[in-house]
Amino acid sequence: MPDSPPPERGGGPADGGRIAELVLAISYPLLAHAAVMSRSATLTLASVTVLAVAMVLPGLRAGRPLAWLGAAGSTLGVFALARLDAAALVLYLPPVMINAYFAWLFGHTLTSGRTPLIERLVRQLHDPDERLDDDIPAYAARLTAAWTVLFSSLGIVNLALALLASPGGLLLAAGMQPSLTVPRETWSLFANLMNYLVVACFFLAEYAYRRRRFPEQPYAGLLDFLRRAGAVTPAVLASIRRESRHREAP
Repeated sequence: MPDSPPPERGGGPADGGRIAELVLAISYPLLAHAAVMSRSATLTLASVTVLAVAMVLPGLRAGRPLAWLGAAGSTLGVFALARLDAAALVLYLPPVMINAYFAWLFGHTLTSGRTPLIERLVRQLHDPDERLDDDIPAYAARLTAAWTVLFSSLGIVNLALALLASPGGLLLAAGMQPSLTVPRETWSLFANLMNYLVVACFFLAEYAYRRRRFPEQPYAGLLDFLRRAGAVTPAVLASIRRESRHREAP
């Protein structure tokens, strides 16, 4: 197993930006759940604002001009939602859209001619000249498929609960009375807390199994793996974009 390089020193602007993004990502579901449980319009608007900032912050950090337009549009959208008293409806969308995005991100790399997302991550974590265990590609493909199924299932459950929530669920907001309803608090408990707990438990269980199944790894432990995976994720996503552009080119 190759020696692990010394950990990078933090504290730079990039580290501060990543911390800000992490804080926003954690704050949103907690604020959204608190808003539902307390039926507070102020907390509902605050959670929508945090969501809007989280969406535009990566683009602003990267200096993309469109991100500034997105920030302006998000600001106007938040004000419009406040005036229309419709901010609560927005809370139903993120749990569905986030899971749908990740299901697509993992799943579309399983199509013919593509490299599964987990295999891309593995190859980025290992030295380019290092020979991988022969079983890793097949395991990576199965794991990519498992993440696809998990995110798809969570998205479907979140959508079903959002449709059936009462009061203020999507069907009721559209003027339709569902034959079955679930308390809005139940939807929020799953969408804003249990949803992420399921993902975390799946990740930890798979990580524990992987450490036994493939003990020779280029990281020292869970925290080191998370740090390294976070560092190479931009390269993994870039490789997916390059592959998509190449396949779409005439």
